Amino acid sequence: MQRNLLEIKDLNVTFTTDEGTFNAVENVSFHVGRGEIVGLVGESGCGKSVTALSILRLIPSPPGRIERGNIFFKGKDLLKMSFGDMRRFRGRAISMIFQEPVAALSPLHRIGQQMKEVLILHKKISKEKAKQISIEWLEKVKIPDAKEKMVAYPHQLSGGMQQRVMIAMALMLDPDLIIADEPTTALDVTVQAQVFELILEMKQKHTSILLITHDMGVIWEMCDRVLVMYAARIAEEANRNDIFSNPAHPYTQGLLKSIPKLSTDGKRLKTINGHVPSPTNYPSGCHFRDRCPFAFDRCREEEPPLFDIAKEHMAACFLIQQRELLNKSGE
Repeated sequence: MQRNLLEIKDLNVTFTTDEGTFNAVENVSFHVGRGEIVGLVGESGCGKSVTALSILRLIPSPPGRIERGNIFFKGKDLLKMSFGDMRRFRGRAISMIFQEPVAALSPLHRIGQQMKEVLILHKKISKEKAKQISIEWLEKVKIPDAKEKMVAYPHQLSGGMQQRVMIAMALMLDPDLIIADEPTTALDVTVQAQVFELILEMKQKHTSILLITHDMGVIWEMCDRVLVMYAARIAEEANRNDIFSNPAHPYTQGLLKSIPKLSTDGKRLKTINGHVPSPTNYPSGCHFRDRCPFAFDRCREEEPPLFDIAKEHMAACFLIQQRELLNKSGE
């Protein structure tokens, strides 16, 4: 049996615009184990959602294009699958909670119709059974008057309710992998907690989750491992404890220092200087170098690879290599 449910190797995704062609995802490699929750964190525009959409081959083309790489799911390369095979995978084996439910739900069809269609297509059950399961899942995601909401159109629901419908549709097929792209952004804190409880229940059934979020608190509560992404590249990868207790990349360190704390002693929150560069104008070498307080000449000339720090802990920073050389010279 394959140890990893999902393996992405050297993924590169480009977009062509009026300003030219740019890399939205560049040389990205990572894996998701069976029954594991992996967090993907980073600032807006760094390539998190594009990475997620690439897994299901939902990149709009044009303008997007998967230039190269492999996406293995249960040992099969999804990028080499036919459209028909890929369609059968979507939803049943791999489901996705999209960041914008307004764009994901059909405005022309009632909520119940959309949910029943998914169940009938993938589970081959009767309409009545599909209706029953749909109502049960709407109740699980805390939608009031679930039976009545089945006949509503998306525009008749609030943004939070639309998001809960998306979550129900993603979970009700009991998939092997759930890709959750900012799944609780539009929800209040109480419902967020309830949704995360449902996701953790799915994990107990050995479902794997790729959780995309900006919230480091959610990362701490939910994830086993963490991928930190910056400007189309993976900056650091480690288990949750190492990311929070021993961050190696200056970008990861900056993210953690900027987390609000209950006690600040009147001090302003620390910020990362500068701005995220435009994808059409990434700096040469390390993409973070213009904002990094430790950057030196090599950072401008070369792209840093992921250096091993400890078991399953890697970071793309030349400082790590320098520290290793200094430690060896001091022995």
